[in-house]
Amino acid sequence: MAPVLEARDLHKRYGSDGTPVHALKGADLAVEAGEFVAVMGPSGCGKSTLLHLLGALDTPSDGEVLLEGRPLSGMSDAELTLVRRHRVGFVFQFFNLVPVLTVAENVALPAVIDGRHDDAHVEAVLARVGIADLAGTLPTRLSGGEQQRVAVARALVNEPAVVLGDEPTGNLDHHGGLRLMRVLAECNRAGQTIVVVTHNPAVAAFAGRVVLLHDGRVAEEVTMPATGGAELLVTALAKLVPEETV
Repeated sequence: MAPVLEARDLHKRYGSDGTPVHALKGADLAVEAGEFVAVMGPSGCGKSTLLHLLGALDTPSDGEVLLEGRPLSGMSDAELTLVRRHRVGFVFQFFNLVPVLTVAENVALPAVIDGRHDDAHVEAVLARVGIADLAGTLPTRLSGGEQQRVAVARALVNEPAVVLGDEPTGNLDHHGGLRLMRVLAECNRAGQTIVVVTHNPAVAAFAGRVVLLHDGRVAEEVTMPATGGAELLVTALAKLVPEETV
């Protein structure tokens, strides 16, 4: 069976003034259905670029992304819109909630756009991430951690095959970040495939596998132990880029 998500020899170049920036230089990654994968590496190594390419938010300069065995490059704009709406969910560092909509309305928005809004389903998704009691609350009345859980619920409401998180704990304090990761881990145990970009070894330790990027390529992959994962990652990153901050 093909991986649910696969990157093959991905390259991404930015700029056309004679001095292009090479964000990715031949990255390869395969994610199996039901995996929890974290992507780490120093600033500028291509982590977010890789995630955006995997989620059809951008297109590679060279190489290919396959979703459920099908190349994204062969899809029409309409098909890619459906991929972003149904097959891949996104959670970003910034919550991007609509301030005049309630929690339930924010979560329901992707389903409303899709024309298949179901109040009972929205309630179930809110309960899944532990915020059912906040359904009628406006985002401005929530803590950062609660707002990010709303963003996770919104990413889950159309039941995507994969949930991608780009530094989803970046705007949260330590405890809020860990609470969010527990929510994502629970989603993973329920069958959701999760791929998260992070700088934080304590966040990455929730994953079953950690991919280390360096200079636009996958440099190493670490299978996470049941305990002590954060310490293992700190050591692996120090060996990979001893003079850089990750």
